[in-house]
Amino acid sequence: MGAGMAQSLLREDIEVTVWNRTVERSEPLADDGATVALDPTAAVADADVVVAMLFDAASTLELMATVLPAMKKDAVFVQCATVGVDGAARTAEVAAEHGVAFLDCPVLGTKAPAEQGKLVMLASGDPALRERVQPAFEAMAAKTIWVGDELGLGSKLKLVCNAWIATLAAAVGQSLALAKGLGVDQQLMLDAFDGAAAGSPYLQMKGKAIVESSFAPQFSVDGVRKDTGLIRDAIEAAGLSTVLVDGVRAAFDAASEAGHGDDDMAAVYFGY
Repeated sequence: MGAGMAQSLLREDIEVTVWNRTVERSEPLADDGATVALDPTAAVADADVVVAMLFDAASTLELMATVLPAMKKDAVFVQCATVGVDGAARTAEVAAEHGVAFLDCPVLGTKAPAEQGKLVMLASGDPALRERVQPAFEAMAAKTIWVGDELGLGSKLKLVCNAWIATLAAAVGQSLALAKGLGVDQQLMLDAFDGAAAGSPYLQMKGKAIVESSFAPQFSVDGVRKDTGLIRDAIEAAGLSTVLVDGVRAAFDAASEAGHGDDDMAAVYFGY
């Protein structure tokens, strides 16, 4: 995700310095015009906008502790990972402790939209910062939804959206597993829903991946497992029933246990 976002920035002639905990992953971006930093403080030292895309709250907080003291006075730190309600609160607190301008801005989209500059930014925070980050956001995203001035609202909307996405993927996997179990050609399900009100491009995309056994990761099974844990926490805190998310999470857990944790989320199919 981070590499794709960097590529989108570079296409718009924005000066980019990149850093990855595994340096080999960032080195190919040098061919696209990025400066590759060997440590995170060097990556942020001259930046006007710092975009952080890591796996979870723990890794994001660890990075923030290192780089926030090294940032320029007027720079903005943009947190783009899915960190959940508590994680969003902690990241905002750490930024405030260091006196760094901060936006909570998880994104909707997977590897391909990141590479194409077609993410959806779910931003929350001080409206005065919008103009400063707008060029970067426009390069990385098809649109930005400003969820509100209160930090953490972007992360809350991300959980709402990912609850829907994870449920859809689990449902696609279940139906195609059922088709196989009943001896029905799986492609016929996709044909039946093609163009129908109950169908969707998402069904066709994930269904095709299952039919063709194509599981190159866009959003991994283990990534969904992490997010469904955050979603469950939020649902429980809101006093709502967890019955659906528990079933969805169980399917992804089973797929991971079957050896598909690093595969695309369509591999939830193997959880059935």
